[in-house]
Amino acid sequence: MARDERTTLLEVHQALPEEQFQSLKFLLEGRVPAGLLLPASRPELCRILLQRFPGNSLSVTAGILRQLGRLDLIQRFQLPLEEQIPEEAPWKPNGDTPNVRRDPTSGCHHGGIPAPPVNPRRLTEKDLMQVAQRLGKEWQEVGILHLGLERSRLEQIQEENPGNPVLWNFEMLREWRRREQHEATVLQLQSCLKSARLDPGILDFLQNLQGD
Repeated sequence: MARDERTTLLEVHQALPEEQFQSLKFLLEGRVPAGLLLPASRPELCRILLQRFPGNSLSVTAGILRQLGRLDLIQRFQLPLEEQIPEEAPWKPNGDTPNVRRDPTSGCHHGGIPAPPVNPRRLTEKDLMQVAQRLGKEWQEVGILHLGLERSRLEQIQEENPGNPVLWNFEMLREWRRREQHEATVLQLQSCLKSARLDPGILDFLQNLQGD
C-alpha cells in the first residue's frame, strides 16, 4: 500500500506545471516547515509528505489541489479528499515585519472603507492564492498605489521567487495581510482594490467570499 501511495503521489506532483508545484509547496507551509518545503524537489516532497502524513498524504495533497483548482487531477488519480481542512492558525507578528505607518481608519493606501466590526471575514491563505491567480501583470502598481506597500519590498519578493508571477502576487498579498493583521478582511481588500485596474472577476470573487 505504501508503495502505491508513493507512486501515486509522485505521479500527481509530476503532473503539475512548475508554477503550480511551487504554489502547492507554499500552501503546505502551515503543516510542513518552510525550511523543508522550499528546496524540495518532487521526489523529496513525496518523501516528506509520506513521513509526516503516513497513510494520509494523498488526502492532504488532494486538499491542496482543490485550492489550486486542479480537480481534474483529483479525479484522474482518484484521490481521497479530507473530511475537513483545518483553519489556518491566527497570524502572529514576527521580527522581520516592516514597521509601516498607515491611516488607522483604513488598510488601503488611497483611504478605503474600514471593515465593519461585526464578524468580519478574515482572508485565509487559500483566499489569497485564489486572488493571486487572478491578478495580472500590474501587480506592482496594485501593491504600491492600492495596498501601500514599498517598491523595494515588491522587488525583493520578485527576486526571491524568480519567474513565478503567481507567487509574486501571493507574497504581495501576504505582506499586506501581515501588516493589517486583524483588519485584513475580505471587505477591506475589496475596498482597496475597487479603484485598481483589474479584471472585474477579482471583485466578483471577493464579493462571493463575503457571503461564505
